[in-house]
Amino acid sequence: MKVLIVGSGGREHAIAWKVAQSPKVDKIYCAPGNAGIEEYAECVPIGAMEFDRLVAFAKENAIDLTVIGMDDPLVGGVVDAFEEAGLRVFGPRKNAAILEGSKAFSKDLMKKYNIPTAAYENFDDADAALAYLETAKFPIVLKADGLALGKGVLICNTLEEAKEGVQSIMLDKQFGTAGNRMVIEEFMTGREVSVLSFVDGNTIKTMTSAQDHKRAKDGDQGLNTGGMGTFSPSPFYTEEVDEFCKKYIYQPTVDAMKAEGREFKGIIFFGLMLTADGPRVLEYNARFGDPETQVVLPRMKSDVVEVFEACIDGTLDQVDLEFEDNAAVCVVLASDGYPLKYDKGFPIQGLEEFDKHEGYYCFHAGTKFADGKIVTNGGRVLGVTAKGKDLKEARANAYAATEWVSFENKYKRNDIGKAIDEV
Repeated sequence: MKVLIVGSGGREHAIAWKVAQSPKVDKIYCAPGNAGIEEYAECVPIGAMEFDRLVAFAKENAIDLTVIGMDDPLVGGVVDAFEEAGLRVFGPRKNAAILEGSKAFSKDLMKKYNIPTAAYENFDDADAALAYLETAKFPIVLKADGLALGKGVLICNTLEEAKEGVQSIMLDKQFGTAGNRMVIEEFMTGREVSVLSFVDGNTIKTMTSAQDHKRAKDGDQGLNTGGMGTFSPSPFYTEEVDEFCKKYIYQPTVDAMKAEGREFKGIIFFGLMLTADGPRVLEYNARFGDPETQVVLPRMKSDVVEVFEACIDGTLDQVDLEFEDNAAVCVVLASDGYPLKYDKGFPIQGLEEFDKHEGYYCFHAGTKFADGKIVTNGGRVLGVTAKGKDLKEARANAYAATEWVSFENKYKRNDIGKAIDEV
C-alpha cells in the first residue's frame, strides 16, 4: 500500500521510520518532509495547511492511507477534507481536534464529565481576567486558548507577573489569535507524565508512558520550547496510577467526546500531573507528541499501520498493542538561541554513525538539503534517541550518541532524564 505522511518534524520522521517497517507498505510519501525523512519517503513540496493540494496529490497518486502528524492541519479540518474526497486518513476530524485546539473547550469538557483537572476560569476579556487575578492565589497558570507551538503557557509567581502575562497573551497577542481567549487555572505540583493513546471512537489503548522536558535550559530554567528531550517509560507512572487513569481519565474522555457528538478517532495525548491528591489532566493533544514519539515508537513492537487502520475502522479492540520491556531516551540537539533567535544553514556532520549502531536513532526535526549537504533548518534540529535495558543505560547511550553529531551553534540540555536518578 501507499502511505502519505503530513508534516516535517522529528515526530513525522519517527512515524515514517515506523511505517517503513510495516510489511503492508511499499511506498511512502511525506509532505513536506525534511532531509532525514527522505531516507524512507519521497518528500513532496506541499505544505501541511494546503488541504486542496494534499487531497489532489493523494487522489492522483492513489494513496491508500494518509497519516496527519501535526496539530495545525488537524484543528483546521484536514481530516474532513480527506474524508469528503473519499480518502482514508488517520486523525481526528475538526470537531474532535478541538480537544487540543481550544483549552477552554477541553477544560469545560472535563468539568462537565468530572474528569480530574485543575480548577480554572475562562476569559474572553482582558479586564475581566485582570480583575480575577486581584483575588487569585499564587503561583497561577495562564494559558492561551488556541495552538501556540507548545509555548502558550505562563506560570506566574506574583500578581505583577500575571498582569504582564495577560498583557502579552490577550492584548499584545504574543501567540496571535491563540490569545483571543485565555484560561487561568490553579498551579499544580507533582511529576508530569505524558501518555499517548490510540482511539477508534469507542475503544482506547494507551502506549507506554513518557516524560518531556519543555524548558530550554538545564534545571528546567529558561523559556518554554516545543520539547528539549524525553524519556520512556516514566518510573513515576505506576500500575496504581495507570488503573486510576483508565477508570477516571482515559475512557471517560473518549466517552465524553462521543456524548458531545465529537467522536474521536486518532491519537489522544494525555499530559498528566501526578499530584498529592492523585493524577490530574494538564492538557490534551490530538496527535503524537514531539519529541515523545521519538521514544515511544522505537519501543513499539506492533505494526503501527495495522493500529492506524484499526482506529479508522473501529476495530481497535481486536488489536494487541505491545511494547518492548526496555527504555529509551531522546536528547534534542537545538540551535543555540532557540526558541527565540537562532541562525540556520550550518552543515551537519556525523549522521552516518547512527547506521553503524543498533538501538540508536537520529530523528530530524529541522533539517534540509543544501548544495548536496544536510544543513540545519530550525530551532530544534535533531532528536538523538537511544535504547537501553533501563533508563540509566538508555540515558548514557543517548548522551554518548549526541557526541557523534556536530554542527555550528549546536546546543542541548545536559539533564534530560535526570529525574530517574531520584527513583
